[in-house]
Amino acid sequence: MRVQDKTGRRTRLLLALALLMTLGILAQFSLGAGPGPNYRNYTVDTRVNITGSPPYVTAVTLQDPITLTPGSLTEVTCNVSIRDYNSFGELDTVNATLFAASSNEYSADDNNTHYTNSSCNPISGQQSGYFANYSCSFKVNYYAVNGTWNCTARVNDSKSLTGFGTDNTTLYPLYALNVTEMIDYGDMIAGEYSSNKTANITNIGNLPINITVQGYGNSSGDGLSFSCEIGNLTVDLQRFAANSTADYNTKQVLSNSYQQIAGLTVPKANDSTVALNTTYWELYVDPAQEASGQCNGTLIFQAEPM
Repeated sequence: MRVQDKTGRRTRLLLALALLMTLGILAQFSLGAGPGPNYRNYTVDTRVNITGSPPYVTAVTLQDPITLTPGSLTEVTCNVSIRDYNSFGELDTVNATLFAASSNEYSADDNNTHYTNSSCNPISGQQSGYFANYSCSFKVNYYAVNGTWNCTARVNDSKSLTGFGTDNTTLYPLYALNVTEMIDYGDMIAGEYSSNKTANITNIGNLPINITVQGYGNSSGDGLSFSCEIGNLTVDLQRFAANSTADYNTKQVLSNSYQQIAGLTVPKANDSTVALNTTYWELYVDPAQEASGQCNGTLIFQAEPM
């Protein structure tokens, strides 16, 4: 009996131990492995000090459109608005490039297509806190090509950080000319043909041109070339040509309406060449018209697209 009691007692102990282990395993699965709930989340603070913020070009405003000044320079303005979170005092240089669509920002300067301003100027009273406005100006020649142009502005700050912005505009075609101030035939007598007199035509626009011309005595369409102290000279007595070898009879006959000067074009100027061409004029004083004394007339030269 003692042996049986011992065996039974041992069996009961083993069963109890097995039960306790089973309960432990179940508790582990029910509660989850690892730390308890108080250790599942932990808050960690983070920090950074940004000491360099690049400048940002918020706007570039290019004059639009651009109309050039015949035979001269035109000031074109490109304004740049900048934000720098290190303060506007951190801005170092602001520069800008003005260029035609046929060129690009990094091309060499060319009065036809490309201009640079390496030191734009801050606009007085427009710097505060993080913001500043700059003005970039360019002196553009009258023969700069027409079409789309771009202003690209670039900004550098004292930490060598950069920003940029762009804007486009339209540069208008310019048809313009300048002509010899006066054609003076001098003293003539009735029945005489004058010698050739020249009238130089200079292209002061940005496109090659043809030339048309008309004439009158007192007022447009009056049928005259000269109005005189006594009598008048009709418009057909004054004639012109594009070459010096044409005689009076082969020259074009002036009229009161515009007509193109045959064989004459005036190219666009460039950096090294003034665009100029010459016309040749002649007058016949018809004695049948009984004109006498000082005579005055008007010629109108007009630039036309080719």
